[in-house]
Amino acid sequence: MSKNIIITGTSRGIGFELVQLFSKQGHKVLALSRNEKPISSLNFDNLTSFSFDLCKEDDYQKVVTFIKNEWQYVDVLINNAGMLLSKPFSETTLKDFAKVYETNVFGVSEMTRVVLPYMKNDSHVVTISSMGGIQGSMKFPGLAAYSSSKGAVITLNELLAEEYKETGPQFNVLALGAVQTEMLEEAFPGYQAPTTALEMAEYVFDFALNGNKYYNGKTLQVSNSTP
Repeated sequence: MSKNIIITGTSRGIGFELVQLFSKQGHKVLALSRNEKPISSLNFDNLTSFSFDLCKEDDYQKVVTFIKNEWQYVDVLINNAGMLLSKPFSETTLKDFAKVYETNVFGVSEMTRVVLPYMKNDSHVVTISSMGGIQGSMKFPGLAAYSSSKGAVITLNELLAEEYKETGPQFNVLALGAVQTEMLEEAFPGYQAPTTALEMAEYVFDFALNGNKYYNGKTLQVSNSTP
């Protein structure tokens, strides 16, 4: 049965692969990214994309208008967009930190907030975090803003699951380990991850459709390596 899926951060990596997986399976997809060119080259009748910036308040209204006019409801929201900053902490400015949190925390929060009224009791909000956001996990110099922001959305997820436990939807986080993406290359140049973007996307795809039958308010560590 076809579902209505919103995915952020779709211009590359896991997000780009997810769009194709859902579209090929016949689901209706709204793909959101600042750079819409990679998605616009895909030819799927059930795929819509437009340029979207998590840091621009006006852009959220475009999403609401689309849902109202085209879908009426949303089955799955995948908060996949993320901003990475790799910089020594002593050089990381207030603006640097704010920019990372604006995308990785406030963007997740606001996207979830505006889509929630259109979600059903069995809809699923999946937020992509990182092993770096897990308390007690291995940490790496230069990722203070990024990894701490990924920890923040884990706590946010637990709070939302509690607040909406009577009515739904369900909220879960996938804390990913190393995946061979452009973002990983930026953080750890030359490092070869054991998992490809497509392999991880296949896991996220299945979890987004089925994971909320078994989990709510949980953070699953999806990692077979360090980092």
